[in-house]
Formats: sequence, structure tokens, C-alpha cells
Amino acid sequence: MTNQSREITGFLFGQYFSDGIRITVGVLLPSLVLAYFDQLALGLILSLGALCASIADTPGPVIHKRNGMLYCNLFCFLTALLTGWASSSPVFLSLIIFGLAFFYSMFLVYGNRASAAGISALLVMVLSLDQDWSKINLWYYAFFILGGGLWYMALSLSISQIRPYRLAQQALGESIREVAVFLRNKAEFYQDDLDYEKAFRKLIDQQVIVHNQQDIVRELLFKNRVVMKESTRIGRLMILVFVDVVDLFEQTMATYYDYQAIRKNFRDTGVLSAFQRLITKMAGELDNISHYIIINKVPEKLHNLHHELEAVKAAIDQIEKQGLNVFVLKKILINARNITNRLDKIYSYFEAKLSEKELKPNTSNLTKFVSHQSFDPKLFLDNLNFKSSIFRYALRFAIVCLAGYTISKLFLFGTHSYWILLTILVILKPGFTVTKQRNYQRLIGTFAGAVIGAAIVYFIKDETFLFVLLLFFMIASYSFQRLNYTVSVLFMTPYVLILFALLGLGGLNVAEERIIDTLVGCLISFIASYTLLPSWEYYQLRTYAREVLVANYNYLCIAANGFTGNSPDSHRHKLARKAVYVASANLSSSFQRMLSEPRNKQRNSKDLHKFLVLNHSLSSYIATLISPRQSPETRTGTIDQIKLLRRSLYLLSEAVKTIDANNPIKEQELPLPEYVSQEPVTEENRLISEQLEFVEKITRDIQKLSEKLV
Repeated sequence: MTNQSREITGFLFGQYFSDGIRITVGVLLPSLVLAYFDQLALGLILSLGALCASIADTPGPVIHKRNGMLYCNLFCFLTALLTGWASSSPVFLSLIIFGLAFFYSMFLVYGNRASAAGISALLVMVLSLDQDWSKINLWYYAFFILGGGLWYMALSLSISQIRPYRLAQQALGESIREVAVFLRNKAEFYQDDLDYEKAFRKLIDQQVIVHNQQDIVRELLFKNRVVMKESTRIGRLMILVFVDVVDLFEQTMATYYDYQAIRKNFRDTGVLSAFQRLITKMAGELDNISHYIIINKVPEKLHNLHHELEAVKAAIDQIEKQGLNVFVLKKILINARNITNRLDKIYSYFEAKLSEKELKPNTSNLTKFVSHQSFDPKLFLDNLNFKSSIFRYALRFAIVCLAGYTISKLFLFGTHSYWILLTILVILKPGFTVTKQRNYQRLIGTFAGAVIGAAIVYFIKDETFLFVLLLFFMIASYSFQRLNYTVSVLFMTPYVLILFALLGLGGLNVAEERIIDTLVGCLISFIASYTLLPSWEYYQLRTYAREVLVANYNYLCIAANGFTGNSPDSHRHKLARKAVYVASANLSSSFQRMLSEPRNKQRNSKDLHKFLVLNHSLSSYIATLISPRQSPETRTGTIDQIKLLRRSLYLLSEAVKTIDANNPIKEQELPLPEYVSQEPVTEENRLISEQLEFVEKITRDIQKLSEKLV
């Protein structure tokens, strides 16, 4: 099977296409059924309720999906009533728009699922503004929206019950694919003509994506009672595969060395290209496992990586015969062999001959790796101040919605003036960067989609063929809404234009109106994000910088504990490792957003980039220090090594104090080992000492940089 056909098959079996099919069926079916009984108007209201419920149907455990959609339906029902009651008075309606826009935007304090429920309710508000209440009873309207939402919820939960593991399988496959991309990015560091800054930036960005995908899988696996009960083979298999993939990902993090020095020393030996080929094939194996998990089949190996390992080993032996020090290359080879063994282990889980006992994971501590969202009302109240970026966003959003509504009434751009508010709803985000990005995506998608849609409506008159195209564009639009927003909008615009044409509500003039309304909504949103209570990333970066320092401090404490003769605590190690990934992802994302902001709003970008690079290097070196200290004979460090660790921990704690003097870290005492090995210094021990010296140097640089960031 070619790579292209694999991509197509993976997409068709993947979670995004499944979302597209489910949402299309959920939204379209009520209208089709009631249209058959000459009640299309009521069917469209049911479809609106189903569409709103689908927004809150974000990936996660079934119980969270159920609760999210229940509350979403309740808020949509109440919002429909409020909007309808206020429609007779423009002043009262303006107050309702402002109040609801502010209230639902504040849901962001409770996380993405709650925020999605708020967006759904606002969508009902926007689409209810132009309703002719003389032709429809308000209570009927509200209850039909509720009925549509309950229909979609029943559909979604039924699919989850019929195939309880499918969503987790798809998410697991996607997360493994992202680890494969990360591994390919690591392989680039062995290239001769490498732009180091660009390659490193790409690596950091991919690390953020890997973390986000793994977080979704944790939610789906470790909060899913069906999976955690271990009642079936597939549930146990997914947990084992995921845990091993996370460990494999750390192994790739633990292969961090001074690549510039490695390229300088071994450029002409050919071993670097051999390493690159090996790592690329490892990534190919991960892609292979990902593909077969997504299509729900047993994976088969693509390559014999052990032959590749032997070829690399032979190349290293040849270099050693030339008198060069190849210990670093041997360490990289050991890590590569560990990753290969981990891949073999993952493949072995799919073998039918494995007993139930061999497939039984230890699930006692897994739920501790999942973040828990608080829904305490106090959290909402605590954010009602101008120090809260969410409060500032909610106030900005409410003002802009009111302005958009006023403009749509003062300047009639057409018969669908609510499209201005609809554009604001999907464009205006808490940060300037995301709003700017959404502006570009919305404009490009709308313009291209309008051209396609207008051509279809103008040239095709057969209603059956138009309906088939409507289905295609609906499925495509909903399939790409979480994958690529530009493509989603590109498909959504023809779907809307075809729908209006089938309903007899307009022709080419609708396309023109949609473009104008989108331009107006985008312009208002962009200006507001820059001028009205803006939230610039630099002010958030200090918090994220402190979190990274604290996470690396705790991670280094875990590594240091292995030098004092104590047995490693794998549970604490994994929790500390996850904290580092989360903190690094937050800092990196915030920094990238800052770089997209106006230049006069950026602060210390070069120092922040160096700070980010140093902290990533530090966490990678800590991972390399933890790896070799698993066996009893390597658990005791020398006095000099302990001193280096103490110094590094002290420097990190000082950096935390510099970033936030009011919130210093609680320093941990690192005792000297009771026993110090008197054996001759080995090459491995010398390398560990060199790594510790480098860690101490990095922490010193971080401490100095921290002074520039305050």
C-alpha cells in the first residue's frame, strides 16, 4: 500500500471523518424526516438544536460528553427563550446580547468543553435574532431546539455504547502518528546542511502537538470505566500500547546531545546518515502501528530494525579503529536499540498467542496522570476582575457582539445580517494571534468557498445532484473543523449556499452577502483584538516561565535521587516527566503566539527563545541522566557528581525566585550517598560527569537569563 493510499485510508477510518459522518447525520436527518411530512420549518429548528449539541461533543470520556451535551442543551433552551422574549424591544435585546455574550465567554474558566457549550448557546442566540416570531410560537421553537439537541446527544452516546473503544483507538493512532513526526524531526539533526534554529523550533512545536494528543488519549483511556475495568483484550492492549509509546517518546527525548559537535567530529564518516536512516525507519514503524490501530487491524512490521542497528554498529566500530572517541555514538546506538526493543514490545501485544496475564497492565496509578477540571462557582467569581485575561476577553467579546449587532441594524448588508455576529462568534478569540489567524483562515475559506458555491448554484439546477453535493460538502466541512479550519470554511460556504438554493431563499446574491458580512465581522474582530482590552502574550509568559523552571527542578530532583543510592520511583518519575511536558508545551505555545503579535507588543523575544531552548535542553539531559540509573550498580554517584547536582538545583531555585520573588520554590535537600564506588572511572561514568557539568552550565545560563526576563 502506497503512502498516499494509506493517508486516504487512515483519514476515512480516522476520528475526523467519523466526526463528519456523525454530525452530518445528526444535523440533516431531522430536517429530511420532517420535510417528508411537509414540516421542513420545524425540521430546520431541530437541526439547529442538533448542530449546537454537536459543538459540545468534543473528544473525551462518555460521561463527560454526556454531561457536556446535557448542559449545552439546557443553556441553548434558555437562550432561545431569552432571545425570543427580548426580540420585541431593541434596547432589551441589546442588553441580552451583551449579557449572554459576556456570561458564556466566561465559561472558558472551566475548560474547552464548557466553552464549547457556551459557544453553542451563543449560536442559538445569533440564529434566533432574525426569527419571525409572528409565524412561530416561542415555546415550540425553544422545545424543538432542545429536542434536536437531545436527538443528537442520543445518537452520539449510542454510537459510543455500540463502539466504546473506537474513539480511543482513533485518538491513540493519531497520537502515535505525531510521535512519529517528532522522531523524524529528531532525525534531521543528523543532516549535514542543517538550519539548527529552524530545526529546533520545529522540534519544540511538534512536542506541543504530541503533548496535546497524548492528553486527549489519557482522557479517553484513563477516565473510561469500560477500559479501566480491563474487561476485554482491546482495552488492556490500548493501555499497554499507550504507556509504551509515552515511554518511547521519553526515550527520544533522552537522545539529546551536542549535535553540532557530533556533526563536526563525524561529518565525513557516513555514520550520521546511517543514524538518520535508522531513526527515519523507526518513525516509519510508528506510522505503521498508528495506521493499523486506526483501521482496527493487526499491524505487521515494515523493517528488520535489528539489521539496521548492526549496520550502524559496524560503522561505529570502523570509526573506532581509526582512533576516534566514539563513546557518544555508542550511547546514541544504545538509545536507538532501546527504542527498537520498545517497538518490538508494542508489536508483540498484538500477537494472539499472548496470554491474558501478559496483557494485563498496572492501572492502579494511571488516573493520576489525567488533569481534573474544577467546576466550582468560586472559580468564575475569582476571575471577575481586570487581572484575569478571560474576564478581559469576555468583556471585549460582549462589546464587539453588541457593536456587530448595532452595525448590522444600522447598515443593512442584506437579509442575513446575523452573519456578521456569526463571524464574530467564530473569529474573536482570547489572544490576538489566534484571532488574526482565524481572520485569514475565515476570509480565504469564505472567498474560495463562495466562488465554488456560486458556480455550483449557477450551473447545476438538478435538485437531486445538488443534494448529493450538499451531503459531500457537509461531511467535508465537519470532518475538517478540528483538523484544518480554512478547509472547513472552504467546504462550509458551498454547503450553506446550496442549502439556501434548495430552500429557495436566494441565489448568487447570497454568496455576495456572505462575503460582505464576513469581511465586516472579520474587520470588527481584528480591530477589537488589537485595541479593546487586549491580552498580549508577554504578560502571560512569566507565569509559564516559572512553571517550566519548577517542573524542571522537580524532574532534576528525581534524577538526583538516583545518585544517592535510592531505588528509582517510576511513578514519581513519570508524573514529573508529564509536568515538564505540560509546562514546556504551555511556554512554547505562548512564545509562538507572541511572535505573531505586532513587534511593538513583543518583549525580550531573543532572550525568551534562548530561555525556551535551554529549558528544553535541560529536560532532555535530565532524561538522559535518569535512563542509565535503573540498575543497582549505577545508583550511586560520586561526591563531585552530587555537588554538581546540588549546585544545579540551587541555581534553578534562584531562577524561580528571580522570576517570581513572592512565590519561591520549596528547596529539597540532596543527601550525600552513604557509599561511593571505588572502582576505576569508566567511560560511561565520565560521560555522566560531563553531562552533569553541562546541566550545571545550563542552569547557570538559565539563572542569568531569568534576570533579563523580569
